[in-house]
Amino acid sequence: MQRYSQKYNGTKNIVLTVVLLLLLGVLFNSCESGPDTKTLFFAHSLPITHPVHKGILDMQKFLEEKSGGKLQIKIFPDGQLGTEREVLELLQIGSIALTKVSAASMSNFAPEYQVTSIPYLFRDSEHLFSVLEGEVGKQLLASGTEYLLRGLCFYDAGSRSFYAKDKAVNSPDDLNGMKIRVMNDQMSVEMVNTLGASATPMAYGELYTALQQNVVDGAENNIPSFVTSNHYEVCKYYTFDEHTMVPDVVVVSTKFWNLLSETEKEWLQEAADESVERQRVYWQETIKENMEVLKKAQVEFVYPDKSRFSDKSRPVLQRMMKDPKMKEVIEKILEN
Repeated sequence: MQRYSQKYNGTKNIVLTVVLLLLLGVLFNSCESGPDTKTLFFAHSLPITHPVHKGILDMQKFLEEKSGGKLQIKIFPDGQLGTEREVLELLQIGSIALTKVSAASMSNFAPEYQVTSIPYLFRDSEHLFSVLEGEVGKQLLASGTEYLLRGLCFYDAGSRSFYAKDKAVNSPDDLNGMKIRVMNDQMSVEMVNTLGASATPMAYGELYTALQQNVVDGAENNIPSFVTSNHYEVCKYYTFDEHTMVPDVVVVSTKFWNLLSETEKEWLQEAADESVERQRVYWQETIKENMEVLKKAQVEFVYPDKSRFSDKSRPVLQRMMKDPKMKEVIEKILEN
């Protein structure tokens, strides 16, 4: 825990969080909240209004039903237990059982996930889902196992696009000189820099203030995150360039997974799988609701020529194709 005390020294709230994490570690290691019950701690960074959180609630319900209450999920949303990277590290040491992170965050631990962040690799959502439900999806979910992070399923996270404070982004040329917040992963940084902006990695929870204080000029994300974060209060331009379709991943700690019986593993996997379709419905419903919110807030929507963004970002794909392992995965995706 020395890492946490150094990082958050002097902040009372964070000290309390560290204490909570220690307590959670103790509770998790015992694994039981009753003689026949195991409780899985599930931490993620999204608010409870987000469609991904709603999918997790279904997973929670399905697991309790399948197990007859023997396996239960306790959810810690809204970044209560840390950033995506910090929570993944907690899974690796076995302090918590489950999380939901962006596939981009997983790429910092399991490199094969980088393919999901290649701009314009997926033609549309149908192509994306077909890939994720097939051989490539299974390969990606399994790729984190050697890093103690087993993927259970993918959730829909829509397409990511640029949004900005002071001007509309109609083409890559408009990104020149702009500081754009990105997730802390190599592919996101490379993509934004290739398109002409200055990529600025930053924790999601810090972004609202950074936008207010002109630390960054804009960011890139999907519509539900743009709304639930209230970033639309600061940024009045949203460009539907849809440069990436990075899914979310539900991940279980292998330290916990290996403690489960074969029957318990089946319950958990089935609950995750069955929550996927429900989560996709929540996503589409939320998109419709959010678009109305943005219209009322007078956010300007920009529908650019996406080919200009695709053409300029091509070097990212070309670089990835130089890696034989990545080339094999990319070719499977393109052939799908």
